[in-house]
Amino acid sequence: MKRKVGYTWRLREVMAQHQIFTATELVPLLRERGIDLSASQVHRLVSGTPERLSLQVMAALCDILSCTPADLVATSAENAGVRKTASGDLPAPPANVAKLRPRAARILPDA
Repeated sequence: MKRKVGYTWRLREVMAQHQIFTATELVPLLRERGIDLSASQVHRLVSGTPERLSLQVMAALCDILSCTPADLVATSAENAGVRKTASGDLPAPPANVAKLRPRAARILPDA
């Protein structure tokens, strides 16, 4: 059975719990920890959901916000049900196959 996994990026929520409300407030705090990101990069990190994230950035965020990675990323997993056809789980039985086959050609002598 296949599983569908996902995650929710909760950086903005955790920042708000620590009275940090803008991305620009986060830039100098990251610089203090050796992470040199531009204001626009930090804004994208805060306002969006990153697909990739350096562990150094994650560690710096956890240090700044006194939290764990599990506080920043909420994961989910669920069973992705088997896709069913309109007639049920099994494919439709083939129609009368003899009707679908081409007829043999008859070659007649020239008259």
